[in-house]
Amino acid sequence: MRVSLDKAKGGRTDWARVDATTEAELRQMDRDDPDLQGFENVDWSKATLVLPETKAAISIRLDADVLAFFKADGPGYQSRINAVLRSYMKATKKD
Repeated sequence: MRVSLDKAKGGRTDWARVDATTEAELRQMDRDDPDLQGFENVDWSKATLVLPETKAAISIRLDADVLAFFKADGPGYQSRINAVLRSYMKATKKD
């Protein structure tokens, strides 16, 4: 998502509240966050950075109903189309 600097300045973030948040409060928020459950004691020192493959910008013609199907789920439709094509490629690839 791209946001111009002008629009970013008019955001709804309460920066005074952010600045007033203590380290202890941040740690408590982490402990309470259900998305972080199970990651409390992960050793990230052995993590490796995996960069996504470079994608080629192309023009492709698709049937209108196929495009509408992928767009119906919202942003990321091009990545979903790519995932379907990758799945097909792997399924039909001869070793």
